[in-house]
Formats: sequence, C-alpha cells, structure tokens
Amino acid sequence: MQGNILKDKVIIVTGAFGGIGLAIAKASLNAGAKVMLHGRSERNLQEALAFLNGGNRVEPYVGDVIQENFAQKLIEATIKRFGKINGVVNNAAYVVSSDVEDTTLDLLREVLEVNSLAPFAMIQSALPYLTKTKGAVVNIGSVNAYAGEPSLLAYSISKGALMTLTRNVGDSVHRDFGVRVNQLNVGWVLTEKEQERKVGHGLPEDWYKLISPMYAPARRLLEPAEVANSVVFWLSDLLGPVSGQAIELEQHPIIGRNPEKNLDALNTD
Repeated sequence: MQGNILKDKVIIVTGAFGGIGLAIAKASLNAGAKVMLHGRSERNLQEALAFLNGGNRVEPYVGDVIQENFAQKLIEATIKRFGKINGVVNNAAYVVSSDVEDTTLDLLREVLEVNSLAPFAMIQSALPYLTKTKGAVVNIGSVNAYAGEPSLLAYSISKGALMTLTRNVGDSVHRDFGVRVNQLNVGWVLTEKEQERKVGHGLPEDWYKLISPMYAPARRLLEPAEVANSVVFWLSDLLGPVSGQAIELEQHPIIGRNPEKNLDALNTD
C-alpha cells in the first residue's frame, strides 16, 4: 500500500474494536489518517487502542448502531474531535445463522437494522460533511449479497439490500454532491469471530487449514489486513471518480464458476 495516501484525512470506521474493522483502522492510520474508532461495547476497547498505538490520531466512540440518533451523534462527536470527515467505513455487522424455516420477522428486522439501515443512516448524517471534503464511503458487504448460504438467510438478504443501497446512493450523491460511495463484497476472512464460530460449531481448531481448494485456491483464507488494504485504496483519492460500484474481494469467481461434484467445504481427507 502506497504510504500516506490518506494523509490528514479523518475516517470513521464502525465495528472497529476487532476483526476487519480494527484492521481497517490500523491500515488507515498507517496511511496517514486520523480515525474515529467505533465499537458496540467497551469490552475490547483497550486492546484495540493498544493494538493501534495511534495516540491522539485515534478517538474511540462506544454505542450501538441501532440506537436512536446513533449516526447523528457519532458524526457530531467526530466533528467535535477532528473538525471534518473525509471518509466513512460502514463495517459494523450482525452475522447470525438462520434459514428459511427459523428466520423470524423480528430477527430479519434486527439484522436489516444493523447491516442495511444503519449504514444508510451513517451516509445520510455524514453527507453534509463529506460534501465539503469530496469524501468517500466504503460499505463492507459480502459475496453472500448475490444469493448467500442457506444457513445465512437473514444476513444474506441484508447484504443484498446494502449492495442496492450502494449502487443507488453511490450514483446520486456522486452526481449531486461529489461524494463517492462504493462497496467491497468480501469473501471468506479468517477473523477471531469466524474462528470462534467454526469451533463453536464443532470444527477442530485448525479447521481453516482443511478447506477445499475449491473454496480457497490459495490454500488459505483472506486475512483482515488484506481487506483493509483494499479499503484504504477505495477511501483514497487514487480511485478517481469511481462511485456506485460493488467489487468482490474473493479468491475465485462468484458467478460463472464450475464447481466439482460432491465437494465439501472442508477437505478432511
């Protein structure tokens, strides 16, 4: 990643006390930015701050994205601390297993609130300030936006909604306000939460080493830092006027691939 491509820019990253969000915050700092670091609770805050080691270039903010007026309060806190906003990364997400039989309307509404409505509220609240800086929004989506796994129904629906939001708003706000809005549809990433989820489902500690090359041709999963490097590029001015795009960060084609027959996701042979 080219150094200082975010020099003196102020970036808000939601869901950033761990995982991909924390990696994005670290990469943004390394690229010269100041970061408004959001997380839902203080549980991992001190560890996150120690990892970032960003001094006065990092300001933490604790709150739930579905709280009333959350977005406006976060935006106001950012302006009070740093005086401007150059970029917003909508990374906070609710990942929950559900299928067509057990997905209740209440669950679906809750997932949509976090994964689709909260990013919209952030864009809407930040827009006046992003207009002043000709800034950028990066929504962290998922390859599940295109159809999704049967056991991730509510999550997949919400990421599909986010992708439509990105394409629609990314077109209109770029034309009318000069603000770029794009989305990165991320594939399988080895985060601490993904490790906890898989082990919780009964898989061995080294499950990620057993994945079939059909799903991981590189013989490994994506790392959070690799996703973060892409986010920094899309936040930067190097991208030019590109807006309203949804780009896949995955090891293989999402559409048009020919899967082998009877191939399990985990190759335990």
